[in-house]
Amino acid sequence: MSLLKLTDVEARYGAIRALQGISLEVDEGAMVALLGANGAGKSTSLRAISGMVPLTAGSIEFAGRSLAGMTPNQIVRHGIAHVPEGRKIFKDLTVFENLRMGAYARSDKAGIDEDLGMVLELFPRLRERERQLGGSLSGGEQQMLAIGRGLMARPRLLLLDEPSLGLAPIIIADIFATLRRVNAERGMTMLIVEQNANVALRNTVFGYVLRVGRVAVSGAAEELKSNREVVESYMGVQ
Repeated sequence: MSLLKLTDVEARYGAIRALQGISLEVDEGAMVALLGANGAGKSTSLRAISGMVPLTAGSIEFAGRSLAGMTPNQIVRHGIAHVPEGRKIFKDLTVFENLRMGAYARSDKAGIDEDLGMVLELFPRLRERERQLGGSLSGGEQQMLAIGRGLMARPRLLLLDEPSLGLAPIIIADIFATLRRVNAERGMTMLIVEQNANVALRNTVFGYVLRVGRVAVSGAAEELKSNREVVESYMGVQ
């Protein structure tokens, strides 16, 4: 069953049409990749879903309800968490404080404590550095913290923007293994923006390839991995 549905979505940055009629669906419980070159509209798509970029046309539905008119804060409360490109952690707050910030929209203390334990178990390095400032962490640890902060919202849908960006292969493998575990154990739906097509398609079941603000190709991850034209033309991998 579809949890997220975008229909003919358009969005602008001034005179620039960043999204030119994107339609896509994400089934509940699925891990889906959103691929494409720089400027294709991947990050803008996530920002549109999370309410940070207004639509000029089209519609976005989540769990059967339109997100039209909702603020980013309301969208978080509705069940969508966004892990942005560049991590955007609070560098002057501790790891613990960053994680608690992810639960700002919640009031269930027992549930928050439970999820904090879950995040620290998923990312043991964060437990080791719980009292350190976020700005003192390595790039990989900051990405773990950004994901953990997103998980603290207990979302039904987790949006991840370039989770592998700038990280060593071993850290990328660890992070995606953790995401697969969260998906399997908690049934959390994920829409993952990635430029690293090989990593994305190894860890998802379906993919959309964007080109200049439009969906150029879509299909099962295995099909996209074996489509030479798609890989060379849209994903920048030779």
